[in-house]
Amino acid sequence: MNETGAHNPTRGRANWPRVIFMDEVKREDIKELGTSAPSAIQVLTIIGQIEGHQVLAEENKTTKYEHVLPLLAAVEESPDVKGLLILLNTVGGDIEAGLAIAELIAGMRKPTASLVLGGGHSIGVPLAVAAKRSFIVPSASMTIHPVRMNGTVIGVSQTYEYFNRTRERIVRFVTANSRISRERFLEYMLRTGEIANDVGSIIDGEEAVSCGLMDCLGSLADALGWLHGQAG
Repeated sequence: MNETGAHNPTRGRANWPRVIFMDEVKREDIKELGTSAPSAIQVLTIIGQIEGHQVLAEENKTTKYEHVLPLLAAVEESPDVKGLLILLNTVGGDIEAGLAIAELIAGMRKPTASLVLGGGHSIGVPLAVAAKRSFIVPSASMTIHPVRMNGTVIGVSQTYEYFNRTRERIVRFVTANSRISRERFLEYMLRTGEIANDVGSIIDGEEAVSCGLMDCLGSLADALGWLHGQAG
């Protein structure tokens, strides 16, 4: 009751506005940034298309690299976070942005695990193998193909050389962060006749593990169990 005799709903709950505010912040983080509320294991989702320097149309579901990069730095720096789980369901996207995210993940000291759900296609492949332990569900798939570019392409030898050098960056990263050999990865990347009107390969979860691209078949419980074991 206040001085006028009316009921005061906030009496005895001085922290009530702050609690509600923090809940709203957590929900907004999940909605806009694809990350979980702070906990011992931080969860990051990489979904849709990896957005780079160009803003994609609003109807596209995207992962924005300018959101992910500072979040990864914060996870690495936070004493409260013991590990990072990356949930992947991506069609690929911007090569520069994808490799930037992958390099940050690979360079983290804390335990990191990736879990491919649905698909980890194109530049999603380096993102999937960047973690210290990579998991893929049996029903997921991964597309491995050469570097592509949208828009006008100048038909000169320098363009071909640029494509080759970009492809080499991807090949080096993937083979350095997984058990797949350079020869096998290039075979998948340059295979003809498997994808209609395109070059490359689509492999399922079991083949991704058997060829050494991913570490093991597993689900959410497997990835979290490994992270908790590493975190002690």
